[in-house]
Amino acid sequence: MAQHKSVIRQCRRSLRRNEVNKRNKSILRTKIKNLKTAIKNDDKEEAQKLLPETISIIDKSIKKNTIHRNKGNRYKSRLTRQAELINPSPAK
Repeated sequence: MAQHKSVIRQCRRSLRRNEVNKRNKSILRTKIKNLKTAIKNDDKEEAQKLLPETISIIDKSIKKNTIHRNKGNRYKSRLTRQAELINPSPAK
């Protein structure tokens, strides 16, 4: 590793940013997984409750440059469309 002060500082900064990005991506993946589970189980109420939270997390991830803007928009579009297409099964 180089011994320049600026390189050492940049390396430390890179490690810190890496941890922050890992944490943000983990939160994002968990929220998306929870929403997809609700969609798969045809739970429209749960999906409608989780959708705004998930979209908020996606927007925050875009703002923090954790994910690319187009990827975030693609997630939002697909999840919203899937949540709207849920037809709750008739009550027995």
